[in-house]
Amino acid sequence: MRPAIEIISVNIGAAETIGPGDRSMTTGICKRPAHGPVRVGELGLHGDHILDTEHHGGKDQAVYAYRREDYEWWSSEAGLDYEPGLFGENLTISGLPGDMVVGDRLLIGDVVLEATSARIPCSTLAMRVQDSGFGMAFRKAERPGIYFRVLNPGAIAAGDSAEMVECGSTSVTVLDLFRFAYETSHEADDLRRILDAPIAERVRAKVEAALEVTQRN
Repeated sequence: MRPAIEIISVNIGAAETIGPGDRSMTTGICKRPAHGPVRVGELGLHGDHILDTEHHGGKDQAVYAYRREDYEWWSSEAGLDYEPGLFGENLTISGLPGDMVVGDRLLIGDVVLEATSARIPCSTLAMRVQDSGFGMAFRKAERPGIYFRVLNPGAIAAGDSAEMVECGSTSVTVLDLFRFAYETSHEADDLRRILDAPIAERVRAKVEAALEVTQRN
């Protein structure tokens, strides 16, 4: 039996400056638990700030979720207490499958979310956790978290239960997309399979570019 899915924390972030001296940056990655319900629309959570709109946010990456089970794994590995929101996720969730299929949906009250892609680590995440090598550790761990698009708006609060509905029309997983980001060569059939799934548009552009290169070679 699949474990119950529960929203552990709903996290929103203001614009904050992090990092030392001339390497500092202003970012919305510093997300902290909200008190009470938070409105969720097609562009994400009300009050949540996204500054790097070239790489983050938008309709296809409106909500980012991270599993509590993965936080527990990181805490065990590092011997540190990792709190919800540290990785910049909007939703900290328990019971969520670690490798959802793209197109699977998460029902939380009136809110309907659809899985679209994996999170690829950047220097901002490494700066947030104060570990310059964290990007490589994140890559090796293959615990990327999941981006969602919002199919139906509503409100979400900590303690809400959720239901997962499998799409059944694709076999492309979030981990497939995470691994694609690091592959240096590709099979055309694999790329076409990914393009058949309802992946995020930023990812689609990269897969289409990879397919074009593969077909030329």
